[in-house]
Order: sequence, then structure tokens, then C-alpha cells
Amino acid sequence: MNVGVGEDRYPGFRDFVSARGPALSRAAYLLTGDHHAAEDLVQSALARVLRHWRKVRDGDPEGYVRRTMYHLQMSWWRRRRVPERLAAAPPDQGGPDPHRTTALRMTLDQALGGLSPRQRAVLVLRFYEDMTEAQAAAMLGCSVGTVKRHTHDALARLRTTAPHLIDEDRPAPAERAVRGRS
Repeated sequence: MNVGVGEDRYPGFRDFVSARGPALSRAAYLLTGDHHAAEDLVQSALARVLRHWRKVRDGDPEGYVRRTMYHLQMSWWRRRRVPERLAAAPPDQGGPDPHRTTALRMTLDQALGGLSPRQRAVLVLRFYEDMTEAQAAAMLGCSVGTVKRHTHDALARLRTTAPHLIDEDRPAPAERAVRGRS
């Protein structure tokens, strides 16, 4: 099939990328923890999706791109296997930070960096993407029990490595369940 110079070989793809690109980039950043790696991840996922665009475009193209991103990221993590060393305590901060939101975001980023790749992916899917355990399991190609276990382990690790991120005014999940019954 010959395609003319002005014809679009992948109708709707450019519009899809323009509309959903920023959201995909944010999710990729949460998975990678690095802006450049996030850009690479989104580009690689979109390049793979482009090959199948005619089949994907009428279904759920964003879900397909996100699933591709998570699978690519897991593959990169498996290949990389660079040991990380965590500090015993976060670095001292010289007084109150006027940019609390930025400091909190950086601390959260550092804490997420201390998680295993699978734990980080599960937290991104469950709490950033707001997926159910079943949806996260389907996205990652594992069982619901595995998602539950990784969620539990990741949250426990975050509680110990970054206790200052915990909202003291908000009751723990078990406490909320008890309060909800009264």
C-alpha cells in the first residue's frame, strides 16, 4: 500500500499521544523515579503500541500503553539489577523547609526508590492509578494474592524507612474499619 506524503498511516495516534502523553509521562516517572528514564519508557511503549495501532485504537489504547510500560519497566529492572544502598536515616535538613510540598515529594521519591521494582509498580498501580487489586494483578500478570503481599510489604517498608510521611491525624486501616462499624 502506497501512502502519500500528507496521509496519516496511523489515524488517531498523534491525537492520542497529544491527549494522553502527559498522564503517561507522570505514571512513567513514578515507575522509574527519573525524568529521562520516564521519557524513554513512554517512547518505547508508544513505539511498540504504534506497531499494533490499527488493532488497539478501537479498544482501550491507554490501557494497552500502560500495560506495555509496566512490562517494559519490569524487564529493564530485571536486566539492570544494580544493588542499591539505603541510608540509615534521611539526610539532615537544616530547619523548616518553606517548600514543604517539594521536600515531601523528594522524600517520597527517595522512599519509593528503596522499594523493590515489583513493590513500586504495585503501589503506583494501586494508589496512583487507583486500580483495584484485581486490575493491578491483571496488569502485572500475577495473582491478586501477590499484589496484596507486595502492597503489604511495600507499605510496611515505607512506614519504617520514611515514618515522617505517615499522616498522624489519619487512623490506620484497621482503626478506620473499626470506626466504620460503630
